[in-house]
Amino acid sequence: MEKQNRSGTAGKAIRCKAAVCRNPGEPLVIEEIMVDPPKAWEIRIKILCTSLCHSDVTFWKISTGPFALFPRIFGHEAVGVVESVGEHVEEFQEGDMVVPVFHPNCRECRDCKSQKGNGCSIFGDKLVAEMPRDGTSRFKGMNGETLHHFLSVSSFSEYTVVDVVHVVKISSEFPAEKACLLSCGISTGIGAAWKVADIEEGSTVAIFGLGAVGLAVAEGARLRGASKIIGVDLNQEKFEIGKKFGVSDFINPTTCGEKNVSEVIKEITDGGVDYSFECIGLASLMEDAFNSSRVNWGKTVILGVEMHRTPLAIDTYFLLRGRTVTGCFFGGLKAKSDIPILAQKYLHKEINLDGFITHEVNFQDINNAFDLLLKGKSLRCIIWMD
Repeated sequence: MEKQNRSGTAGKAIRCKAAVCRNPGEPLVIEEIMVDPPKAWEIRIKILCTSLCHSDVTFWKISTGPFALFPRIFGHEAVGVVESVGEHVEEFQEGDMVVPVFHPNCRECRDCKSQKGNGCSIFGDKLVAEMPRDGTSRFKGMNGETLHHFLSVSSFSEYTVVDVVHVVKISSEFPAEKACLLSCGISTGIGAAWKVADIEEGSTVAIFGLGAVGLAVAEGARLRGASKIIGVDLNQEKFEIGKKFGVSDFINPTTCGEKNVSEVIKEITDGGVDYSFECIGLASLMEDAFNSSRVNWGKTVILGVEMHRTPLAIDTYFLLRGRTVTGCFFGGLKAKSDIPILAQKYLHKEINLDGFITHEVNFQDINNAFDLLLKGKSLRCIIWMD
């Protein structure tokens, strides 16, 4: 039996609105859909607000291959309230404020128990299209057609169903629009600076790409006391924005003349940065980031997903000299233990989350959020359901 709730909707399908993508690259359509009740180890969430991440746009554009699944409900940065829970759910109850997270954290497997990484050996092997335990969808169109999930969240819907390994409880006093930011990008950037690079005071840092993730890396580096934070971006306006998050120097690759970016960085850091971050997803920039790091101990952290699947080519001689390269997924964070820590640091006024919110729109205007991001005008656009 499903646990009963005060509204009497537990165990029943809910009719609500969702922004459905029917074809790649086309505007989303607000439609009436049916959301099934949660099964065992699942919860159904009433979404309060969601935001648009570059990953949504990336998958929205994909027209071929295994990830091109349509019709689909995108969205994976959000905050909501638990409407009902399925069998065997003890961690959550109706009314809890929660943040759904694309990266699983079961807390039971060898990887989740290890401090060496943030993977999950039970649920984290692949990006499943539907619910992780039974591979089926909880969404249906009004004609009965299946609507596909996205990154185990699908927050562009008034209600969604999420497995408990993809949800974090958060204080109901936390501002909803700020909690939304902790779902993906901002946590990824801060986590990369703190947990993966483990930046120490006085370090020098270079960040390739000053989108929301890159600026979150800067924020993490600033809080760790980095002495120099160099932002690299083609958009000159990003320097003024970056200053709010600790960026001290800025390089626009188009204004370097005959020098390449790594040469400029080495000049202003006396040999290269201690930590270099690639936040775009291009192998050529990953090489630039590596070449900008200091011989003997420079560490390069790769956050961007290489959009063309191009291999990374680096001179192994420099690896012998002590430089390292490491990947980074969700900032090395374990969602259930680390997101509450970030939330507390915001409440203690240590972390600047407010600066990432550049726009807010109503749910029916969700396509405006896509336009703003595609034109490079927004960092995070909050999409309010109500």
